[in-house]
Amino acid sequence: MILSRRAFATAAIMAPLLFASGVLRSAEPDLTGLRDLTGGTAPIGAEERRGRLVRAQALMRANGIGAVLVESGSSLTYFTGIRWGRSERLTAAILPVEGEPCIVTPFFEEPSVRQTLGIPAEVRVWQEDESPHALIASFLKDRKLAGQPVGIEETVRFFAVDGLAHALPGARIVSANPVVRAVRMRKTAAEIALMQTATDVTIVAYRWTWPRVEKGMKPAEIAALMNAATRRLGGDPEFSLVLIGPAAAFPHGSKDPQVVADGQIVLMDCGCTVQGYQSDVSRTFVFGSASKEQRTVWDQVRTGQAKAFAAAQLGTPAGQVDDAVRGYYESLGYGPRYRLPGLSHRTGHGIGMDGHEPVNLVHGETMALAEGMCFSDEPGLYLPGKFGVRLEDCFHMTPTGPKWFSVPPTSLDAPLG
Repeated sequence: MILSRRAFATAAIMAPLLFASGVLRSAEPDLTGLRDLTGGTAPIGAEERRGRLVRAQALMRANGIGAVLVESGSSLTYFTGIRWGRSERLTAAILPVEGEPCIVTPFFEEPSVRQTLGIPAEVRVWQEDESPHALIASFLKDRKLAGQPVGIEETVRFFAVDGLAHALPGARIVSANPVVRAVRMRKTAAEIALMQTATDVTIVAYRWTWPRVEKGMKPAEIAALMNAATRRLGGDPEFSLVLIGPAAAFPHGSKDPQVVADGQIVLMDCGCTVQGYQSDVSRTFVFGSASKEQRTVWDQVRTGQAKAFAAAQLGTPAGQVDDAVRGYYESLGYGPRYRLPGLSHRTGHGIGMDGHEPVNLVHGETMALAEGMCFSDEPGLYLPGKFGVRLEDCFHMTPTGPKWFSVPPTSLDAPLG
């Protein structure tokens, strides 16, 4: 996947038939041959979350930050276990440089918030006619942190930051990226195990779905099959993008009608969530017989993907992975750079609890690859008016280099490996 979930929502407006609505071509498919693959998974526990807080506090000390503000979203879940949607009513956590965090939430939401709270924490509540920002300020004052810089997690909304600035005049507001990003980018064994299971689910769902694709099918029908298989296997579908023929040259879809036909490219980009961690796998098939050009481009993308994997070594700046692929494609006459026909998007993105996380495999990115980082590897090629090819597999960095979550196929004749 090469765009954020919000961007996918925009793409869905442009091309609503690309995403499954649950409506099938005929009756519900026979899923009896599939079994739940997630039964042995272990959710992230209290000890794991304590370790995250310890690492975050060490980075806060190293960067001179007194506290970090995190509101509802994946980072709140990551540190506290709380699963809570965003609204105009602020629910947030303040992670202090020492001691237990504080959760700020509306009074009437406290019982629900506590249901997923997974760490020891103080909970302070506010009534409908009170200010949550004043609670945050009072916590910082009580902990003697009001005079120290307050780090803001990068997705916190403006109203929360502005409210804190008014409730705590003179507060030094800084980015929490040196803390939150640094901790979340380096996945632990427990996180990698969940991502592996999510990927296993997606691969098995692909193997079940592709043989059931029929001539005349629309993208939504194929996506519905993929989502049904994913659920049966124990995953929660996140996205099932299906692009057919010339539409496959649009990385995230086209409003033009699409149906499966002989000799047409079918590009699928699908992923799921298991215990809060995501998979992201793309496969490109041809329905019927492939043309020489389709085979050539497919093989070029496979080589590009392999070059990215080979370049992804410990200590290598992330941008150099993208450069390795782009240099190869340009030698074949594509581009240059992001021009079409060619590779119009970055080579890959970080992945974990979110489908897209820092850092990206994109030209100019200087962050060095390190153990525990996880990335997609998806250097597609797009030929406007003809078709596109994308192969996407994710990998994680081990002490000896990159390791695949899913092994890429090596031939268009065996597109699932």
